[in-house]
Amino acid sequence: MTLENREGKQVPKVSFKAQKDGSWVTITTDELFKGKKVVAFALPGAFTPTCSSTHLPRYNELAPIFKKEGVDEIVCFAVNDTFVMNEWLQDQEANNITMIPDGNGEFAEGMGLLVDKSAIGFGKRSWRYSMLVKDGVIEKMFIEPEKEGDPFEVSDADTMIKYINPNVKLPSFATLFTKKGCPHCARAKKLLEEKGIIYEEIELNNNLTRRSMLNVTGGNTTPQVYLDGNYVGTADQLEAFLAKN
Repeated sequence: MTLENREGKQVPKVSFKAQKDGSWVTITTDELFKGKKVVAFALPGAFTPTCSSTHLPRYNELAPIFKKEGVDEIVCFAVNDTFVMNEWLQDQEANNITMIPDGNGEFAEGMGLLVDKSAIGFGKRSWRYSMLVKDGVIEKMFIEPEKEGDPFEVSDADTMIKYINPNVKLPSFATLFTKKGCPHCARAKKLLEEKGIIYEEIELNNNLTRRSMLNVTGGNTTPQVYLDGNYVGTADQLEAFLAKN
């Protein structure tokens, strides 16, 4: 297997068939890249583990940062049909990403990165990579190394954004355990929003009880807040922490 680096070259000229609002549409590479600064990444397939858990979500999460750095669009390619790509988009809530179904593998082949994964029943798929494209010309490519399996070492969103701006400040990320109707939870979320901190909310319910939260966090009241993987605590503790940082 020889993976092609196409830096300095034009992206392949390809037309893609997609479903939009119940109708068939044709999307061309000129529409995607001409006159734009675009970050594109390709992956083996929708709904696959690494693609769903890390690759796509992080590009979606960092989309506002890419936009601040002058990127007009973030495009995801996979050798899947449009129905699969549309369902994956909804499942991932990746509304910051333009999903392109390279169903026939024409774009991957034109990039020199169509590989045979018949051994695991996938047929021909795209190798995993990312690239920065300016007005249709590839400026930079991050191609995963030629290893067995599905390596994921260099095509991630963090590597790309740091290439575009080595001094970029990446946003913090918070996780909150909350309870419906809890005023302190609402206050914690407002504090995070005022600081521009992205957060996910885990609401207590019949399956995730207060006892579960206590066992996980050590705290018995809501909210319980983690920031960048570190335990912060209650809304009061969050407010004090943010006031110092």
